[in-house]
Amino acid sequence: MTARPQFMFGHVAHRRLRPTVHAFAYPVFYVRLPLADLAAAEGPLFAIDRFNALSFYQKDHGPRDGSPLDSWIKMLLRERGLPDDGEVVLQTFPRVWGYVFNPVSFWFCHNRAGALIAVLAEVNNTFGGHHHYLLHNPDGIPLRDGQTLWADKRFHVSPFCVIKGGYRFCFRLETTRPLARIDYDDGEGELLLTSISGRPRSWTTRGLLAALLRMPFLTVGVMLRIHWQALRLWLKRVPFHGKTPRLVSSD
Repeated sequence: MTARPQFMFGHVAHRRLRPTVHAFAYPVFYVRLPLADLAAAEGPLFAIDRFNALSFYQKDHGPRDGSPLDSWIKMLLRERGLPDDGEVVLQTFPRVWGYVFNPVSFWFCHNRAGALIAVLAEVNNTFGGHHHYLLHNPDGIPLRDGQTLWADKRFHVSPFCVIKGGYRFCFRLETTRPLARIDYDDGEGELLLTSISGRPRSWTTRGLLAALLRMPFLTVGVMLRIHWQALRLWLKRVPFHGKTPRLVSSD
């Protein structure tokens, strides 16, 4: 059965452990869209590749050229020798009043039988760069719910971290409150613990309106909060490593 669009009410949480503890959590909502049938998300409040109160543009993801994302991700799966005959669901923030910034989006890739065989973690930084980590078992067997996956850090995200060490990813999807977790080890031990979780809601105009009224400037708030937390870290004298040039890269 083809997946239906969903939106999720939940929270983003972040905790830094060194050189000083710094933690925060914010309410958010986000969407899950089946890439093979994006048109199913269209409605009075939500549009695909055009302006609306809430919208999704394919040019915000993948190759950034507006081409079909379903074809692009399946090409990546084939390059890794993974099945490309299943459904792909993209979890991301929508554009709200035309604006979006996604620190990380997740592409959940399934085989024909419906088993999860890979997750693409697509990361953006505030300097205009983006990078993706394609996570899967070396032999291509399905991922277990809650399985830990590792990736070396290859991309500059925060000026308060260097490009070294690696990430631990964990996805708990078979629950009433699905969770995506990313923990970062800088080579000296755990440094950052982050997560996003939420409860799925039915995709209805009424539900989307409730989300919009509850957080009418969600995505502007994402960017403002990133800079506010950066200021707080600077005031705490956490070492600042500077800004890198614009990066566009993949794993």
